[in-house]
Amino acid sequence: MLLLLHKIPYFAGIRWMFPLTNRFITAMSSHLHARRSFLQTALVSSAALLTGQANAESHIAQPSPVRKRVLRIAHFTDVHVQPERGAADGMKACLRHIHAQADKPDLLLNGGDAIMDALEQNEQRTQLQWDIFFDTLKRENTTPVKHCIGNHDVWGWLQDKSGAKGNEPRYGKKWAVEVYGIPNRYYSFAQAGWHFIVLDSTQSRGNIGYEARLDSEQYEWLRGELASVKPTTPVLILSHIPILSMTSAFFLRKQDHNNDWTIQRNLMHADGLQLQQLFRKHPNVKVCLSGHTHLVDRLDYTGVTYFCNGAVSGAWWKGAWQECEPGYAMVNLYDDGSFEREYISYGWTPKE
Repeated sequence: MLLLLHKIPYFAGIRWMFPLTNRFITAMSSHLHARRSFLQTALVSSAALLTGQANAESHIAQPSPVRKRVLRIAHFTDVHVQPERGAADGMKACLRHIHAQADKPDLLLNGGDAIMDALEQNEQRTQLQWDIFFDTLKRENTTPVKHCIGNHDVWGWLQDKSGAKGNEPRYGKKWAVEVYGIPNRYYSFAQAGWHFIVLDSTQSRGNIGYEARLDSEQYEWLRGELASVKPTTPVLILSHIPILSMTSAFFLRKQDHNNDWTIQRNLMHADGLQLQQLFRKHPNVKVCLSGHTHLVDRLDYTGVTYFCNGAVSGAWWKGAWQECEPGYAMVNLYDDGSFEREYISYGWTPKE
């Protein structure tokens, strides 16, 4: 028996995939985007739904046999480490699982929310969480790491709870920039013939929280950065919060009184349309990686593939979050601008 997610005309041009199992593979060749711009029918095995067996996407055309893999990346995000619930042991188990792969990564990308929370926490609690994260990372990893700031990495914005005043040297994102050792809250680097852009998704709404978007300074920087990259150089963009993702609609598992899906501005980039239009001017933007929703999907739209890559912590160290087991993604990048993504559960059992 097969369950079909039928074509929906209102969403013409978008294709998405949700993982219903612990492990699945997605592959994309560089020439596929031009041929498949409409929503594809997704076939999901009911046996996989019931048994949790591996289910691979099989509708993707085979990539060119002459391409060469130039980089293998482990994208681990939303670790949410804390002293409680065995989170440090879980992070250790994840890193050991990554490095136990027969095909090991060349680079690790930390997608943000490394610690459970700094928005509401005082300085001492925040320091404790950062100590756990970096002590574990130092002991369990020797592979180069690039970091992206997540919303929970930002210290003190909710001042009523954190006790911060706003004039502390490490207030806001300054602490995360310092401990991550990154040049700025957003930055770029080049490796293996690809150009990487790391964005800062989280913007303050004062004492009521945050929203997902780029500030004007960062957007102008991004425009200039994309313009400076050779058109033949493929680009990967890393953000904590998804630029485009159906998981942002499904995260709360509810609809409004009209049965419409509403996407909150702290669950997906409020400037997603603006960014999508910018990316259309630069066809070498190939893939965007994110986390934040603790769910996994793939969305292909106007030539760009958007991967939301789950969470190391799953349901914040309480097991699976909805259909998504605690895990990480392995991403292969190729010299022709094509790529593959595999989401892998590392078999974590929750602790009290």
